Amino acid sequence: MRLQILAGALALPGAAFALSDSSPWVLLSTSKFQDASNRNQIQTSAEVLRHTKEILATCPTDRYLVVTQPGVHAADLRGADGCSMPHLCRAVEDPRVRSRYTVSEVVGDVTNAGMAGYIKAACAKKNKAIAVDEVGLASPSSQDRAGTLSENDAILASSLEATTKSDSYTILLFSTPAEPAYEPEFIDSLHLDLKRDMQGMPARRQENKTQRDTRPLFEKYQFFTPGIFMGLIVAIILLSILFVGLKALSSLEVSYGAFEKEMGPAAQKKQQ
Repeated sequence: MRLQILAGALALPGAAFALSDSSPWVLLSTSKFQDASNRNQIQTSAEVLRHTKEILATCPTDRYLVVTQPGVHAADLRGADGCSMPHLCRAVEDPRVRSRYTVSEVVGDVTNAGMAGYIKAACAKKNKAIAVDEVGLASPSSQDRAGTLSENDAILASSLEATTKSDSYTILLFSTPAEPAYEPEFIDSLHLDLKRDMQGMPARRQENKTQRDTRPLFEKYQFFTPGIFMGLIVAIILLSILFVGLKALSSLEVSYGAFEKEMGPAAQKKQQ
């Protein structure tokens, strides 16, 4: 029964691994808050953060527990033998929980969400004394994910117990990208050659800090440079000289008789 309640609360789809870069988002509260307008189980991180901050901006409860679980997917919470995190399941089925906001597939990075700091700032504006606890769990192992989740649940148990002692609490659990897995190096002549070639290449920039230039085309590029201006002036002068020369040649008037050979007596005398 506990697994069914958690599955219903998280609305876990059958193909939870359809998006490998997604992660679950779980928000539980004993206070009643407004439901999200978008109830899709696949949402962007911007949408999820916006609605969550709208809820937390009202500072609804007295205690808060923010849990980060790197590298976990929605399907990881469903084990073959039942719930992989039983203490979390009991927190979900607590009858005091009046509102839930859950998204099984959050697309985007929420590593720098800063939810604990946001809660403190929001409640400080309302002059409300609160208690905020943060718990960072280890990323599940690729060899034994269920075992790692069970260990994380045991670590989380004490924080959940301290938080749920109060009748006014909010629990937020979300996942962050997992650390890159270690890839063993195999001793191979081809791999060694590739490794030497890569060592000779310049280091690739990890971050592109170049800002995109959104100015219009004629503001971004200079099409009328001093060189082009000087070239146009010289071209105009040369073309004007050519025009004058062609006009002078076309104005010459020579009769056709000037090119005819004289065959009369006068021409014979000149030849003698």
